[in-house]
Amino acid sequence: MQKRIVKKGSLSNRKRSWSSESRGAHAPKAYQEETKTRPSLSWSSGLVRPGRLVNKTHFSFLSHVLFLSAIDTTQEQLQKPSPPPLAAISAHDQDGGGTAFLARRNLAASDVGGKKSEQELKDEEMDLFTKYYSEWKGGRKNINEFYKMIPRFYYRLPAEDEVLLQKLREESRAVFLQRKSRELLDNEELQNLWFLLDKHQTPPMIGEEAMINYENFLKVGEKAGPKCKQFFTAKVFAKLLHTDSYGRISIMQFFNYVMRKVWLHQTRIGLSLYDVAGQGYLRESDLENYILELIPTLPQLDGLEKSFYSFYVCTAVRKFFFFLDPLRTGKIKIQDILACSFLDDLLELRDEELSKESQETNWFSAPSALRVYGQYLNLDKDHNGMLSKEELSRYGTATMTNVFLDRVFQECLTYDGEMDYKTYLDFVLALENRKEPAALQYIFKLLDIENKGYLNVFSLNYFFRAIQELMKIHGQDPVSFQDVKDEIFDMVKPKDPLKISLQDLINSNQGDTVTTILIDLNGFWTYENREALVANDSENSADLDDT
Repeated sequence: MQKRIVKKGSLSNRKRSWSSESRGAHAPKAYQEETKTRPSLSWSSGLVRPGRLVNKTHFSFLSHVLFLSAIDTTQEQLQKPSPPPLAAISAHDQDGGGTAFLARRNLAASDVGGKKSEQELKDEEMDLFTKYYSEWKGGRKNINEFYKMIPRFYYRLPAEDEVLLQKLREESRAVFLQRKSRELLDNEELQNLWFLLDKHQTPPMIGEEAMINYENFLKVGEKAGPKCKQFFTAKVFAKLLHTDSYGRISIMQFFNYVMRKVWLHQTRIGLSLYDVAGQGYLRESDLENYILELIPTLPQLDGLEKSFYSFYVCTAVRKFFFFLDPLRTGKIKIQDILACSFLDDLLELRDEELSKESQETNWFSAPSALRVYGQYLNLDKDHNGMLSKEELSRYGTATMTNVFLDRVFQECLTYDGEMDYKTYLDFVLALENRKEPAALQYIFKLLDIENKGYLNVFSLNYFFRAIQELMKIHGQDPVSFQDVKDEIFDMVKPKDPLKISLQDLINSNQGDTVTTILIDLNGFWTYENREALVANDSENSADLDDT
């Protein structure tokens, strides 16, 4: 009876099979040495439990040991840049580290419960191998020493809960901007610079324009002070040197250059004060705060009521974001704001004697803002503050096609199928500036009904059919689509003779004409009768001359 129990695997027999002597018979030398100082792997250690999984784990362990022993005999593999995983563990065993045994023992212990799948065990084995292999390679010790010569270029932004770090960053930025502001020329220093330039002008004068040569240019730079040093360089002089036979530059041009540079730096610092993130860009709310605080300093806006301020700010900000944020990221670079002319147009309102014509053409003027907002209110017949498709159809000459308006409400942001004031401003900016790339991009997206990135014959025909229907309604003879299609392709001259891309429209300088033909009956009629209109204008101008 006892003999039969032993054959089946008694408690004592299973203990014996996992004793240190039994393990030592199959384990490498490094393993045997390590087991002298470590507790034996038995039931009492809690790492192995009776059952079928013991035999499976034991078999897996023996397979690893035999495979490692075979790899140990191949010394060439240890010389490779990236040795195989098991070879790396075997090499570490030879060094007496014992990490390979720990990895295998942990895997065997985790497998005992039978709760992990085979894939989970493989993943765990790979994680352990990666860990111990990194230790064997020495961690980060082998990193190229030249990397240490690269200066630090990334600084983590403080998290929302790191209040002290945020405050420290804000204060440091404020101190930095104040220091930069003190480095700029003030009005008194600019007047002194003009006096020095006028004193060192070099004869002869060209008409009434004073000139200065390079020698006197350097003398003025020495006397002007350290703040002006950046302007008195050979590079600046060469930029302003044109066709003067004496090698001189215009004093007025140089002074205007200095004034422009000072203004750009002042504006850069002023905009940076509203850069909450400190990353060199302004969000929509940041630019709104900037313009709102700028309003009291603009005499041309003195007549605006405070209740209209929010609508004015919205009108002004939308122009910046429509043209400078074509990808609609919600932020624009401060450099882009300085590079465009919009800020010049806005600050032009400081002039108390701005002409009526300039006010009408300036988007940021009070008459222009009131005009746009007044149109919006006139279109809103139900006075709910939003525009439906039917209400928007009365925009301008009320001759836009229903197909185009459908696309507007499909592609643009709407609320319950109606358009708010911000979306309306984008619509107006696109239609009033059809020659601009940003406006063409807006309209092109509406015309590209298949979202293929180009317009084909099908797209053109889809929109022009609506023009033909409107012509029938107004009692006009419809024009053949084939004729219009040929004219469009002749005007654009696309790279692909069957497709018109956005870049093709921009490069052709005919994008405004093409889009007008496809979306507006009045625009198409104007294009179709352009020769007759030109003749009438000539006759009218001749009649005025005679009178």
